[in-house]
Amino acid sequence: MVETKKSDENVILEEAVEVLEESENKETPKELSPEEKLVEATDKYRRLQAEFQNFQNRTEKEKADIYLNANAGLITELLKVLDNFELSLSHSEDKGVQMIHDEFKTILEKQGMKIIDTKIPFDPRFHEALMQEEGDEHGKILEELQKGYLLNDKLLRASKVKISTKN
Repeated sequence: MVETKKSDENVILEEAVEVLEESENKETPKELSPEEKLVEATDKYRRLQAEFQNFQNRTEKEKADIYLNANAGLITELLKVLDNFELSLSHSEDKGVQMIHDEFKTILEKQGMKIIDTKIPFDPRFHEALMQEEGDEHGKILEELQKGYLLNDKLLRASKVKISTKN
């Protein structure tokens, strides 16, 4: 990763040198005074510096995003295990299974996982409507069929829900 960043910086610097050389080689229709040349060179230098700073900021942000969401694939797979624990607990009240479930869920929450709220009105960004039933309010979630999760505020799995529709 560090080598890639250095090579990207070198590529940008090489391109900047080429741009500066090309601009120096271009014949301008009128001869610029030394002050104008200085202003033009300073302007190009500042633009190049700003472009390089933007590149650095963008790569740092991408690196931080990769770090935050590196576990997304693993946690997605572990959601199946969590679902099975919850299914087991719905059919039995085994204290040992409950303790393992709670500890497992705590570990996932420490990694940034959150349960999607289904007490709010239906939101297609977080909920997947599998069934509809006529009711008093349009878009009210009547039942959660499968829990949904976020990882660091990014959707990991949408909540599968049954919603009401109003005619």
